[in-house]
Amino acid sequence: MTTNKGSRLQGCPAADTVKEEQGLPAAHRRKKPEGKVVMVMVAVVVVAAWKCVRQVTTTSSVLDKSLLVVCADAMSLLRLMSHMLIVKSLCLRGTFLDDNATNSFMGSSLERLDVSETVVSGVALARIIRRNPGLKCIKIRDSKNLCHLGGRALAYGSEGENVYVEIGRTCKLEDVEFGWGLSSLLLDDLGPALTSVKHVSVGLGASLSQHALMLLPTVCPLLESVILTFQVISDCIVKTIVESLRQLRVLGLCHCLGDLSPLGVHISMPNLRKLRLERVIPWMTNDDLVILTQNCTSLIELSLSGCRQLNSDSQRTISCGWPGLISLCLEDCGEVTSNGVSFLFDCKAIEDLLLRHSGRGIQRNFIAAATAKMPMLRKVALDLCDACEGGFESPSYADRCFLSTVTIARCKQQKCAFELQTLEGCRRPVHKESIVMEWNSRGLRTTVVKERLQQMER
Repeated sequence: MTTNKGSRLQGCPAADTVKEEQGLPAAHRRKKPEGKVVMVMVAVVVVAAWKCVRQVTTTSSVLDKSLLVVCADAMSLLRLMSHMLIVKSLCLRGTFLDDNATNSFMGSSLERLDVSETVVSGVALARIIRRNPGLKCIKIRDSKNLCHLGGRALAYGSEGENVYVEIGRTCKLEDVEFGWGLSSLLLDDLGPALTSVKHVSVGLGASLSQHALMLLPTVCPLLESVILTFQVISDCIVKTIVESLRQLRVLGLCHCLGDLSPLGVHISMPNLRKLRLERVIPWMTNDDLVILTQNCTSLIELSLSGCRQLNSDSQRTISCGWPGLISLCLEDCGEVTSNGVSFLFDCKAIEDLLLRHSGRGIQRNFIAAATAKMPMLRKVALDLCDACEGGFESPSYADRCFLSTVTIARCKQQKCAFELQTLEGCRRPVHKESIVMEWNSRGLRTTVVKERLQQMER
């Protein structure tokens, strides 16, 4: 659907007045996929005659870089896994991967494996790891079954195996993402595999003690990226990580608990390039932000969430302190945009921009103004709650410059679950839907989705 004129996004989601009740013309709706998409980066793909991939098999000899397959269900995934032999990189994140499909994989050349957000167990995963000692990257976040071993035994052994023990025994890793099943007691077992790790992400389900987190720089002396999500942190932990890892380039503290004071972020980090502080520093003020700009002088990506003490002066601080930012995310940050957006336009290099729930003052023509003043801008994410005039105007196809994606979130008011019966219940905005506008060589495509879309990771 191509548009030559600017269209408005009003309180009812619209691009050319697209509304939820009316929907989009059927020809322009993006059809929901019937299954999950699996991207497999391969060196050689060997596929037997199977009716779901019969056309692929005839040209498998030329598919030496990548293979894109749509798997409708767990059975289709099992069949696909059983026919892949020489594979270097396998990404099955968020698919129907289970133990049956995992056990059918006989490859022994893996270097990268991502089974995050699946239901595979530690027993089945340990078998793959044992057969692939060349693994350099393992991502197993948000796979809850990894901690449900329950004493189950491997088919060829007399004792149950822990996937983390097998990783420490078999691999020499460079990039890891851990979650469910990881505990402080297993850190010693993992140690031999982590000596060369440069990127580590610890997420929901992992339970590392303060002592274990403070040992990270010792266990992984080459770390360049540390992301901690839903962990218990403190000033001592942050200080130890930052001061011990002088080559640290990426630091993320997301939805963490603990006693983190201003001293925890008032640490010099001159080499840091990417910083994510999400729901961990609600006390941050404009003065704290000024100190942060002085301590992190090399930032090119910044994400702040839940910093409700910030106001519109923070825009000037950000634009003056980090004029070279290429990615900026400000969510639930007080009144940063309550007086509109002006000083952020001085960050000419920004490519990705997210402003959400940070003050009802963003102008109707903001998207067009941003594309004109930020020539590198590619992605914009806004929320109708912040629109001072009830909506936003989308740029015309010709005036969008490099802009390729605009996401507009819309909220609904929901009563607090703890309201008193004698008082009128308090209401707070919660996400309802997102309008996604994507431009390509053929024009504009608009989609309304219910999911809450986050800023894309770089």
